[in-house]
This record gives sequence, C-alpha cells and structure tokens, in this order.
Amino acid sequence: MRAIVINEFGGPENLTLVDIPQPSPGKNEVLIEVKAISINPVDIKTRSGKGLAGRLKEHLPLVLGWDVSGIVREVGEGVTKFKQGDAVFGMVNFPGLGATYAQYVVAPEEHLAIKPSSITHEEAAGATLALLTAWQALVTNAGVKSGQKVLIHSAAGGVGHYAVQIAKYLGAYVIGTSSAENKAFVLGLGADEHIDYRSQRFEEIVKDADVVLDSMGGENAFRSLAAVKKGGTVISLPSGLQEGLKEKAEEAGVNAYHILVASNGKDMEKLAELLEKGIIKSHVSKTFSFEDIQSAHRHIETGKTKGKIVVVL
Repeated sequence: MRAIVINEFGGPENLTLVDIPQPSPGKNEVLIEVKAISINPVDIKTRSGKGLAGRLKEHLPLVLGWDVSGIVREVGEGVTKFKQGDAVFGMVNFPGLGATYAQYVVAPEEHLAIKPSSITHEEAAGATLALLTAWQALVTNAGVKSGQKVLIHSAAGGVGHYAVQIAKYLGAYVIGTSSAENKAFVLGLGADEHIDYRSQRFEEIVKDADVVLDSMGGENAFRSLAAVKKGGTVISLPSGLQEGLKEKAEEAGVNAYHILVASNGKDMEKLAELLEKGIIKSHVSKTFSFEDIQSAHRHIETGKTKGKIVVVL
C-alpha cells in the first residue's frame, strides 16, 4: 500500500511517498481504507522533531498522522461496533502511533464512530483531533455551562472554529479572537463578539471570562490570566504549561492547566450526533492530494490556516 513515511525528523521534504506492507487488524481492531486524513499543528511539530517526536522516535522510519475517515474493509476478532463497508471516522491511538498517512489504517474500534451520512469524508476527517480537543477542553475539563462567558483564542483556526460552535451549543456567551480578515467567519460560527488580536489587547476588553481556551501559549497564556474572573479557568493547549504560569494563576485566584487530547470513541459518537444534526460543522478551507502532502504541511506552518486542512486519497 502507499504510505507517507519520514526516515528522520526535519522539514516537509522529509515526507516521502513509499510502498509498505498493508497491516492486518488484531483483536478489537478494524482495517480502514482511508478516504481522507486531516493535518494538525501537532503533525508539523512532531515531523520537525518536537511535539510527540520523543514518544515516537523508536518507530522511525515513521508513518505520521492520527485523523482518519474511511471505509471498514476488515474486522478483527471481538469487534462488535462495526462491520465491513461501514463508513467510520476518528482519531487513532493519540498520543501514540496512529499511522494514518496511509492507504490503509488499523484502528481500535473504541477510537472510532460511524461517519454521519450528512457529511463528506473530508469534513469527517477534519472533525477528529481538533474537534475532540475543543470538546474535551470545554466539556470534559472546563464543564462550560449555559450563561458563562468563554474567550476562545485563534477562533478561526482548527480547534478554535470548533470551540466557538461547541461553546454556543452549551449556551455560553462566546468571544473569539482572530485577525480582522476573519471577523465575519468567526461571527458566522456563532461568536457573540470578535476581538482583532492585532489591533486590540483582549485583556483590556475582557476581564470577567469564566473560561479561556488558549491555543497559542507563551505570552498569550499569561495575558489570558487577566481576562478571567477569580475562580475562572485558563486551559492551555500547547505542549506543557509555561514556566511560572501556574504560580501567576494561583496569585490571581485563577485555575490554569494544560490538557492533551486523548482518543475516545464515546466522545466521537456524541460529536457524530452533533455533526449529523448540523449543530457543529467542519470548515475545510483547503484540500491537498496525498502526493502533495508536503504542501499541506507547509500550509499549516504559515500559522494562518482557517478551519481545517485535509488530504484526500
């Protein structure tokens, strides 16, 4: 089968199209014929030697990727949720070896859900790692409730554009930051208010948020402490918590912590319902061919991706 492999960590040019043996599903696993995969910032960081590279270096030469949408072609022993021919989607084995940059992927059945018939494989592939991250941050960890105020940074990005929709679904008042050119997009997702991060300092406008979702880290995470009310929460998505952030948060009477998304089929099933009903929608801004995956990585590296980038097979 065709797969994209990296022999060593480095630039996008290290992504190489090769032929490797097709895997077989083990117990409680299914074999998926891949129709679309999604590219995330963690893919770029890991490929370059950061992100999850430390966990995965023993697998070099390595097939990257965690997001997948496709068709079940074979089921392993003990599989009860899926059968041959089912269209499925999910985030596979994160933060371990997902190996979704391939024609065929083996995945544990508990990491997958049936793909809603109302959405494409491209939209489904987008709605995996990024959507799960937003869901687990706002629902599982922060427990956002109706009437709360939620500030979402990078609201036009992969995680951000889903987070706006989830927060609105939960009944929150949502403020999103992005560049001015993405203002209409962010408000169109359901945000009640928009802040242009280039011309406005968000902490001078928002001082009483219940929850801040920060996907940028660094100085942005520290500034976010000033935008939260006492007892509020800042959730930081970049790897690890910035040194000194927890102490500063404690001084301000604010909770601050880092989360790492985890594969979860039950969460995927709930999100599949919301996607089916159109309550949550994937915005796929650009698709690339499998052969042009290097360009997909370069596009993410610009840091200006609106919604999701998807690769089709």
